[in-house]
Amino acid sequence: MTIGQKIRQLREESGMKQRELAAKLDIGEGFLSKVENDQKPLKREDLAKLSEFFNVKHSDLETLWLGNKVYDLIKNENQGLDALKVAEEQAKYIRR
Repeated sequence: MTIGQKIRQLREESGMKQRELAAKLDIGEGFLSKVENDQKPLKREDLAKLSEFFNVKHSDLETLWLGNKVYDLIKNENQGLDALKVAEEQAKYIRR
């Protein structure tokens, strides 16, 4: 699941319209639509607002947000998957 899909899911489950959530985030409705369709990134600061609005863990939203950032970085790279494997190994090494 992407951060955009999660935001849409939370919004729809709460019965909120896009324009209502956009107003709470102080962004345009069109921009929110693009966020929900993974065409535009949401600011990291907005994750705290979303966490509070929908009573979900900030860390869960941040994980999805970071995942999207990583994906955007490597999606057009020929060695993208290999780079992810290297990064995973490096992360494991750092945690030791």
